[in-house]
Amino acid sequence: MLRNMEYEGPDRDISQEIDMMKYRQKDESFDEKIKRIANTLCDDDAHKFELEDILGNMRFLPAGRVQAAIGSQRITTAYNCFVSGDIEDSMNIIMERASEAAETMRRGGGIGYDFSKIRPRGDKIKSLDSQASGPVSFMGIYDSICQTIASSGHRRGAQMGVLRVDHPDIEEFIVAKRNSHNLTGFNISVGITDKFMEALTSDVGDDFDLVFEGQVHRTISARKLWDDIMDSTWDWAEPGVLFIDRIAEMNNLWYCEEINATNPCGEQPLPAYGACLLGSFNLVGYLEKDEEIMGGDTIQYTYNFNFKKFKEDIMHVVRAMDNVVDRTIYPLKAQADEAKDKRRMGLGVTGLANAGEMLGFKYASEDFMKWAEKIFACLRDNTYKASALIAKEKGPFPLYREEYLKSNFVRTLPASVKKLIREHGIRNSHLTSIAPTGTISLVANNVSGGIEPVFSHYYDRTIQTFDGPKVERVEDYAYTKGIKGKTANETTVNEHLSILLLSQHYIDSACSKTCNVGDDVTYEDFKQVYVDAWKGGAKGCTTFRLSGKRYGVLNTVVEEEEEIPIQIEKMDQEKEKIEACFIDPTTGQKECA
Repeated sequence: MLRNMEYEGPDRDISQEIDMMKYRQKDESFDEKIKRIANTLCDDDAHKFELEDILGNMRFLPAGRVQAAIGSQRITTAYNCFVSGDIEDSMNIIMERASEAAETMRRGGGIGYDFSKIRPRGDKIKSLDSQASGPVSFMGIYDSICQTIASSGHRRGAQMGVLRVDHPDIEEFIVAKRNSHNLTGFNISVGITDKFMEALTSDVGDDFDLVFEGQVHRTISARKLWDDIMDSTWDWAEPGVLFIDRIAEMNNLWYCEEINATNPCGEQPLPAYGACLLGSFNLVGYLEKDEEIMGGDTIQYTYNFNFKKFKEDIMHVVRAMDNVVDRTIYPLKAQADEAKDKRRMGLGVTGLANAGEMLGFKYASEDFMKWAEKIFACLRDNTYKASALIAKEKGPFPLYREEYLKSNFVRTLPASVKKLIREHGIRNSHLTSIAPTGTISLVANNVSGGIEPVFSHYYDRTIQTFDGPKVERVEDYAYTKGIKGKTANETTVNEHLSILLLSQHYIDSACSKTCNVGDDVTYEDFKQVYVDAWKGGAKGCTTFRLSGKRYGVLNTVVEEEEEIPIQIEKMDQEKEKIEACFIDPTTGQKECA
C-alpha cells in the first residue's frame, strides 16, 4: 500500500519549534519524522501505512523518547523512564546504583528509586565503629549526578525518590524539599501502607511503628506524621503519596515481582530495573465535525467521537509499541532483560478535557464522566484484546503464567477478552497508564494534557533552548475553536479526585493526575482528599496549590474577562543553575515527558 499524502504537522509556531528541538533529527521535517518512526516500528507495508496515518494526523502521540530515538542516529533509549535496581544497605551497591543512574540518564532516561533499604541516620555501623548518615544524605549523591549528567536532548534527567512511611527517617525525608534548592533533581513521594492508613483512620488509637529490618526504632502518632506530610504538600506540593499496598494488590504480575517505586511522574509503578514505554491517544483527533449554518455567515460546529476509528487505531498502536521493546537500545542489560521478560507498556490518553468539552460536556459534569468512562473502558478492553491477538501470532511475554488471569485488574476485563487471554496468553504484562503528556500535548497544538482540565485559556510558557530560557504565548486548543473550557482552578478538588478515581478503575498501571486546590479549600478538607483517594482505590495522589510556596513555569497572564494568577519560577542565573525539570502546575509535578 502506497503513501498518498504528506503530513505537515502542528500548525503553531511554538509547537513546531518544540517538535524540531526535541523530537526531530537535524534538518528533519515532520513528515520525515513520521516516516522514520513508522518504518522502524511497522511489521509490514500495511501496518506502516496505518501507522503513518495515525502518527501523521497526531491521533497517537508516542512519548518524547520514542519520537526522538526510534530509527534515529542518536544512541539513546526510546524509554522515557526506569526504576533503579534495588538500593541495598551497602556502600558498594549504593555507588553501583549511582553509576547505573549516570549511564541511564546519559542515554536519555529518568529514574525512580526506593531508598527504604538504607539504614536510618544514627544507626551503628559495627564494622567501622561509626554511625550511618541515612537515606536522605545519599539522595544528595544521586541529585548531584542528575544535575551533572546531561540527558540526550534539551533536558536533564528526572528522578523520583521514594521512602516507606514506616522508615525511621521518614520525618527527615518529608521536609527534605521544603525549599527551592535542595534535591532539585528529584520528585519525592512517601510509600504509604494500608497499615498506616488504618492507624490514621482508627477510632481506637493511632500508634504507628517506625521499623528497619524488623526492628522497631520508635512508635509515633500516625496523625502527627500525617500532618507533617500534609504540611509539606500544602506548601510545597511535595511529597506525593503512593499507596504501595494498593499498587501490589492490583499488579498484574503479583506472582513474580515486587514494586516499591515509580517513574518520576508517578504513572508507572515499576519493579527493580523496570522501564516505562509510554504513549497517548490524542482524543481530539477522533472528533468529527458537523457544520450547522446559524444565520448569515456564522457557522457553528458540533462534533461526534469516532469510537470505531479509536478501536482500529489501538490495534495498530499496540503492535507498534510492542515492537519498541525489541527495536530500541537500553542503557543497562538488566533493563533490557526486564523489559523483554514482561514487555510492559503504558498507553493512555491526552486531550480528554478538550475533546469532552468540544462534544458539549462540561469538564467533570455527569455527562462528561459518562463519556469519559466509555473512553477508558474502550482503551482498556481494546488494548488487552490487541495484545492477546498479537500473542496468538508472536507468543505471550516470557513470564506469562496462568496466575496472570487471577490478578485483580485482569478480573475486571470483559469475559470475551479474558477468553482470548486464556486461549493465547497475552503479549504485554501491562498496557495502560495516564501520563502528564505536557510536551507532546503542546506539540499537538496544545491540546489539554492527559486527563487534566485546561490549565488556562492562554498563558506564557518558559521553554529551554540552546540560547537559554524563552517565553512564548500558548493558547488552549479548544479555546482557538471558540470553546472556553472549564479551567483547573474552576474545577473543584473533589471533581479532580472523581476523574482520578474513575480513570484508575480502568488503568492497570497508575494515573498522573493532579488535584488542584483552590483557596476556598480548608486545610482539613485538603487532608481529607488524600484519605478519600485511598478509600476510592487510587494508587497515588498529588495536589497543587497556586498559593503555595512552589512556583510553576507559567507567567501571569491577564485575559479580557479575568486575571489568572500564575507565577513563573524565579531563576537567578548568577547564583543558581537553571533547573532542567520544572514544576508544571498542570500536573503539579516536574515535567519529565
